[in-house]
Amino acid sequence: PTPVWDRHPESLAAVGDSITRGFDACSLLADCTRVSWATGSDTGVDSLAGRLLDDPSGDSWNYARSGSVMADLPRQMKRAAGREPDMVTVMSGANDACQPTVARMTSVDDYRESFREAMRTLRKESPKTQVYVASVPDLKRLWSEGRANPMGERIWRLGICQSMLRDAKSVTEAAEERRQEVYERVVAYNRVLEQECAEDLRC
Repeated sequence: PTPVWDRHPESLAAVGDSITRGFDACSLLADCTRVSWATGSDTGVDSLAGRLLDDPSGDSWNYARSGSVMADLPRQMKRAAGREPDMVTVMSGANDACQPTVARMTSVDDYRESFREAMRTLRKESPKTQVYVASVPDLKRLWSEGRANPMGERIWRLGICQSMLRDAKSVTEAAEERRQEVYERVVAYNRVLEQECAEDLRC
């Protein structure tokens, strides 16, 4: 069947993690939803809601939570589905890979099942809502771009995303292997999103 896609939704809800909350974008270690890529009202951001909706401030809702992982998505999706929005945006997975150690990263199977549960939750309550799924960002590029930035290095020492960002200046074989493993897990998460989304005509 041909995928169904309405390019002019009248309402939008966002679920996901700190990226969708605009965390750290306006002030240090704080959410700033007005610059959210999905629902932000700041015209300088040109958010998805700003581009698609006639009334972005009144017809969009941000249910993302900073620090959340894919296992939290079904609960967020239930809240979003209650609005019966024309579109839901999803960006979740960075925190599944950003763990204290590589061993604590969310498994690909668990990631898949949580995404499936979130989609089932949405479809049960709002079967016609379109789902816009954004890929999990490349954490290895974050390390590559930020490792020479003194401010970034100081923030990373607070314990942020240690699976990728620990010992940011180290180029030992063990450090490189650790970063590569995180990179490959993110690639696997994105493959899951692509595969599962392909099973839904409105995704």
